[in-house]
Amino acid sequence: MDLLFLGNLGTGEIIIIAMVVLLLFGGKKIPELMRGIGKGVKNFKDGVKGIEDDIKIDDTTDTAK
Repeated sequence: MDLLFLGNLGTGEIIIIAMVVLLLFGGKKIPELMRGIGKGVKNFKDGVKGIEDDIKIDDTTDTAK
């Protein structure tokens, strides 16, 4: 399965994109940016897990009634 538009990118295109990102953000900002993205993904996954847990709890209480 292709990841949206990323399926057709080759190594050369990825290197060019990485160089553009490096030029735009600079070497010092990229680790901060990646750290922020990682925290955002972690918070999103925790939120999804919390919703799934709430749904499971609701299902068990509905069947108990």
